[in-house]
Amino acid sequence: MLRVLTSIKGAVGLIIGGAVLLTTAAILLVLVTEHEERYVMQAQEHVRSLSTSLVGELRPGMESNTWTQKELKAILNPIATYSNIVALTLYDKHYDPIFSIDGKASDKKADLDYPSLSANQFSLGVTQRDGYLVSVDRVGAKVYPIAYLMIAVDVKRPLDESIRSLLLHSLPLIGVFLLLTLLVYLILLHRLMSPLFALSRFMNQVNESKDYSLRHKVSRQDEVRALGENINTLLETIEAELTINYEQNQTLIEQQQTMTRLANYDSLTGLPNRQFVMDNLRLELARARRHEEDLVLMFFDLDGFKGINDSLGHETGDLILIEVADRVTTLLREGDLVARLGGDEFIVLPDRDTSEASIKNMSNRLISAFSEPFQLRGLALTVGISMGVARASDADYHLSQLMSNADLAMYRSKAKGRGIYTIFTPDMVESHKRKLSIANSIEQAIQNQELVIYYQPKVGANGDIVGFEALLRWHHPELGLIMPGEFIPIAEQGGKISTITRYVIEQVCMQLPHISEWIGRRYRVAINLSGHDLRDSGLFDTIYALFTQYAINPEMIEFEVTESAYLENFALSNKFFRRVSNMGCAISLDDFGTGYSSLSYLTQISIDTLKIDRQFISELENSERSRLVTGAIIDLAKRLSLNICAEGIEYIGQWDYLLEHGCDHVQGFLFSRPVPLEVLTELPRHFDKARLEAEQVSR
Repeated sequence: MLRVLTSIKGAVGLIIGGAVLLTTAAILLVLVTEHEERYVMQAQEHVRSLSTSLVGELRPGMESNTWTQKELKAILNPIATYSNIVALTLYDKHYDPIFSIDGKASDKKADLDYPSLSANQFSLGVTQRDGYLVSVDRVGAKVYPIAYLMIAVDVKRPLDESIRSLLLHSLPLIGVFLLLTLLVYLILLHRLMSPLFALSRFMNQVNESKDYSLRHKVSRQDEVRALGENINTLLETIEAELTINYEQNQTLIEQQQTMTRLANYDSLTGLPNRQFVMDNLRLELARARRHEEDLVLMFFDLDGFKGINDSLGHETGDLILIEVADRVTTLLREGDLVARLGGDEFIVLPDRDTSEASIKNMSNRLISAFSEPFQLRGLALTVGISMGVARASDADYHLSQLMSNADLAMYRSKAKGRGIYTIFTPDMVESHKRKLSIANSIEQAIQNQELVIYYQPKVGANGDIVGFEALLRWHHPELGLIMPGEFIPIAEQGGKISTITRYVIEQVCMQLPHISEWIGRRYRVAINLSGHDLRDSGLFDTIYALFTQYAINPEMIEFEVTESAYLENFALSNKFFRRVSNMGCAISLDDFGTGYSSLSYLTQISIDTLKIDRQFISELENSERSRLVTGAIIDLAKRLSLNICAEGIEYIGQWDYLLEHGCDHVQGFLFSRPVPLEVLTELPRHFDKARLEAEQVSR
């Protein structure tokens, strides 16, 4: 029932049914009332006619006073036989009963309190009382009535019977009419409400399917059509909003994924970045500590990458980094992790296999992966790696200490010659502490003049000293003598190399007058510059200011730079050396032939001297290949109109070979080790070959 009431169709049907039933009941009520009124009126007319007829018959006898009881009974008795006659009573003019006869309906007399009622209680004519008609009529003249005739008629029972008969005959017809009416109403209601029902079903379909691209088919031309069109418009709006929301949501998801990638992955190589790997390392270290397991960290960077990046451009450098990531990734096993920390630094985390054999095997595989050159843009670029390996147990499972240990081991690999791996050992920490002590003492050493300039002579073909190379030595009060090969890289890493370079140039400028006074002829002092110096935009101004301050002739100074340092800062080097050369200084390219295989850069730079590295000189007497390479370098320099200087000369045979092939200058232990100024002035200014040979034989 409740479901019917909550339905529009059911509610409207109940309203219509109720209205029809009420209308039918009202019609029946009106019909019965009208029938009752008509029946009473007819009964009144009938009683009135009956009373008039009886009065007419009774009047002659009553006027002559000749009627007997028997005659009266004969006149009234036929009337008393009527079914609805209660009683007939004849009264004299004083309202005393003369004759009375009961009718067939005499059993109703009690309802009328009859015969206690007298004719004088009724007015003349027909009176209705409690469902009965009482007719009182005069017998005789109006002025002098002879008697009164009262007739009591029961109208209630016949009226009830008449109404009952009426209902019995009319109710079936009314029922049929009522059903037909209801049926017609329901059909019309269904036709009227069917669009709403269809609209309701459509909305249920939309609600269940959540498909807002559906549209309701509108066919009628009424309010339902307008409602359907409005719903379609609403669905179009919802669909448009959902589309916008979906697109915005997809954009947000993509942005979130991009932010996650940017936060956790390197945008260039696609490898996990520093933040991601550090977070994972913390978790892995905690896990390893709980399970009393070990963990291995492999840290490496690229050898020679900076030179390629600076000379060939960052785009080429990026391509190399991508290729490095691809090569390393293909070597790893499932569960191994490789990440880029930044720049050209990478780490590898092997998956829990920390055995010595496994570590060595993977390290060798990683080193070997870079034996093949990178083929990029028509160039074959060789890039190796230096790697350090550290164990979590050696770092007490502390992340910062583990990273530091791996870093120490990696730099130990670089110190050993690069292209190798080194496994961390605790004694490296002491070495690191020494480096920290050196790094922290550099400024104090400069202030206290602990750094001393040593000079190594350069000898011409005739044995005369033609120049010197200024070399730095550090007499540390606690650590003793520290060689440049140890403290210069530390100074470069700590950003203090520019201060040292200024100190060296200034010391040379201060000591040049003493050297000039001693040697008495034209010469040059070579000062070494590092790659960091070439990136110092204020270096030229510093040199110019010192030359001006100490009144130095620039032609007495030669700046030496290694081949790798020059090419790592190619553009800056060219710009700097062009300005220095214009000022009058000479330029020397040191360690030639040990770095880059391509010689095309020689056509793009302006230098005065090529220095042959000691590794070629040391093998001259034993290696035909070294002799060929050395001869080729000398020949190349001559063809390019460059001076050639060889370093590391220790034997007369080496000097002879170099002189034979046209080498201009030589330097090495054969003539003198690097010595301070006070010792330098005690050296001979000319080296006689015979005397040197004799000294060598005596040794």
